[in-house]
Amino acid sequence: MKKERRLGYLLVAPSLVLILAIAIWPVIQSFYFSLFDYQLNEPQKSSIHLDYNLDLEKYLNNQPFLITALEDEIETAPSEVSEELQDIKSTITSFDEELVQKDGIEGPYNEVNDILFNFEVPSDELKFVEIDRSFGEEFEQTFGSVEKQLVELESEDALQNARRLTGLASGLTESIVEPNFIGFQHYANNLTDVRLWRSLGNTFVFTFVSVGFELVLGMGIALLINKAFFGRGLVRASILIPWAIPTAVSAMMWKYLYDGQNGIIAKFFSEIGIIENMSVLLTTPVGAMASVILTDVWKTTPYMALLLLAGLQTIPTSLYEAASIDGANKWKQFFRITLPLIKSSILVALLFRTLDAFRVFDLIYVLTGGGPANSTEVISLLAYKVMFQQTDFGEGSALAVIVFVCVAIISAIYIKFLGSDLLGDGAKD
Repeated sequence: MKKERRLGYLLVAPSLVLILAIAIWPVIQSFYFSLFDYQLNEPQKSSIHLDYNLDLEKYLNNQPFLITALEDEIETAPSEVSEELQDIKSTITSFDEELVQKDGIEGPYNEVNDILFNFEVPSDELKFVEIDRSFGEEFEQTFGSVEKQLVELESEDALQNARRLTGLASGLTESIVEPNFIGFQHYANNLTDVRLWRSLGNTFVFTFVSVGFELVLGMGIALLINKAFFGRGLVRASILIPWAIPTAVSAMMWKYLYDGQNGIIAKFFSEIGIIENMSVLLTTPVGAMASVILTDVWKTTPYMALLLLAGLQTIPTSLYEAASIDGANKWKQFFRITLPLIKSSILVALLFRTLDAFRVFDLIYVLTGGGPANSTEVISLLAYKVMFQQTDFGEGSALAVIVFVCVAIISAIYIKFLGSDLLGDGAKD
């Protein structure tokens, strides 16, 4: 038994490794990114760093000029102001000497200084140097104090070139790059954000309404095409055409059909009284959500029917013949024979379609873009906007992890409540 068990583990191991590499690793990576304030549109947050970093380019573009500006100001300032400016200059000079003496700083410091002297631009790998936390905090405190002193002198009209001095001091303060590790702050912000809960609500409405319609319609279509009739093969192939069309193409097609001026569907719905006017479908929250759901039902109902048809094909016809002889009508045959025997097919169909609908992106992105007023914005679209349009990879990764958690919960619910009998029967066998 032990040898067989070990052999079984060895056979399963490659699959587990593949699942880990393909499915789990991106989630782990997204979770890691979500712990940082990682934003590509801000230079100081465009990379992940756990320690303080110093931007030597920005530092050397401000420090020497600030020293020169202080010297010019000292020559013309009153004695009291001159003494204070002299103290500021001494502080900056001594701190610069201390900086150069730090391990691993002097080489990049001199190299970047030479590059800037030749009016060239240093690479990111060269200009950013790592410093320890205590020195980084001291840097912030020192130059923050210098900037504060100069701002106070500016408010007292004690400086001739106040704008120049305060601007250079501000540049020095900004040359330090703080660690962007923020822990679970993104999750706390998102879980208290109304937009997230609204997008989750839109996602659940879209998922359960569309999947519900697809299950009912798919079951009806599967029962029809399961019967033997002339041209059944052609009918089966024709039904699959909507599902075979790429989602982006079908969304664009339906967008023209819903158009408030020339859309055929919009015109038809307006004529029969379902909507007040043609522009309602894509310009109102209810109309836009209904339009998205209708498009998804049209496209993916054939897929649901195909999965259910596979289950119907496994039911022996002798069961229906015996039930008919015993006096069972079509409804009783459906509820006593068909539904119990295709329970596994229904589970698979619902699981696949629910997870697919919950992660919907391209259909809504093309059809409504999440509008009007975010009324059709789902969680996947929100994650895309935050991550790629706002280039906030930290918060976008947190939203991606939230999507994964929701999908995992939905899967567990399906397996628990719909698959418990199947698993139980398999264990008994």
